Amino acid sequence: MDPNLSTAPNLPSDGTAVPDDVGDGAGPGPDGSPAAAAGAPSGGPGRIVLAATPIGNVGDATYRLIELLTTADIVAAEDTRRLHRLVQNLGITVAGRIISYHEHNEAAKTGELLDQVRAGKTLVMVTDAGMPSVSDPGFRLVEGAVAAGLTVTAAPGPSAVLTALALSGLPTDRFCFEGFLPRKAGERSSRLADLDAERRTMVFFEAPHRLEPMLRALRERFGADRRAAICRELTKTYEEVIRGTLRELLEWAESSEVRGEIAVVVGGAPEREPGKPEDHVADVNALMAQGIRLKEAVAAVAEDAKVSKRELYSAVLAAR
Repeated sequence: MDPNLSTAPNLPSDGTAVPDDVGDGAGPGPDGSPAAAAGAPSGGPGRIVLAATPIGNVGDATYRLIELLTTADIVAAEDTRRLHRLVQNLGITVAGRIISYHEHNEAAKTGELLDQVRAGKTLVMVTDAGMPSVSDPGFRLVEGAVAAGLTVTAAPGPSAVLTALALSGLPTDRFCFEGFLPRKAGERSSRLADLDAERRTMVFFEAPHRLEPMLRALRERFGADRRAAICRELTKTYEEVIRGTLRELLEWAESSEVRGEIAVVVGGAPEREPGKPEDHVADVNALMAQGIRLKEAVAAVAEDAKVSKRELYSAVLAAR
């Protein structure tokens, strides 16, 4: 599955491959000026640019992405065939050297790419869709560049994570990205247990054929009434967002033939009930045993437990 959810629509599907380490030849930049010659130093210190690509609609390609693809010395691509189809659809030509860089070869090729940047080259990193290094190749390259003191920047753009979050209808002020849950039921259950008290909105990726068991696991852990959204085929022709409770979303998945690339957004855990002041006397005593004064211990526990300081103070005294 493409972890960034989708590829550009209506792109050629002829399967034409671009050989690794072979440039497409020099071509004009987006403003019509001659692009840098393939393999020529970019001038000055080298740099790495993480460039976001469309997640579904090719019209979301930015001017910076086009400029970078047509002028960079090196383009490291997760899939050179998809890069070839993208540039064909954009009507541009990659000027520099194209190198295949994906999860199966990044350990071997990272050093070579960093050497090119040290030599003054501009290296653009692109993945199949969305932002490199976010559930995609790129992190190892950034990690190595940071350790070597090399310049790393980004040309931001489409993001499946942020698009799903924005469309979900769930709180967006605080969120976390959890990527793909483990496939094995036991490991998945353990991961969800770690998120049991997570208050932030959570964003997951999932494959269509695993969506139903995932939703069932979410319902069992977080409760049937937890609000969530399924975001399918984002920015594509058949984009669909299904919002409701986990019970309703599971029912939808069970009765539908789910296709396309999927993001699941789940609301955070609700606030805990404050409980009674006397339920928190032991917490106050535990802090006092560490040398904290009664008044300060009561204030700290009352704030965390959302109970009245005055009532908690009285409960502590009454329990003595």
